[in-house]
Amino acid sequence: MLDHWFITILIIIFTIYAIFSRRLLFSAVALGISSMLLAVLFFNLQAPFAGGFELSVGAGLISLLFIMAISLTERKQL
Repeated sequence: MLDHWFITILIIIFTIYAIFSRRLLFSAVALGISSMLLAVLFFNLQAPFAGGFELSVGAGLISLLFIMAISLTERKQL
């Protein structure tokens, strides 16, 4: 039971960091980590299909698309 709360607190911390981070790459990585932690929480709650889907799509595919989109855009100096 304690590990569920610990994982939930980590998810909240990484999500808040992703929202307030000024660097887009760090935000994308933090969202990927929070999605991975959510998949771990699903596995701990005996929901392996939801955990597997979240791990493959949420942490894998979406994070990869965000990182590729950030790396392909040019940074504009103000």
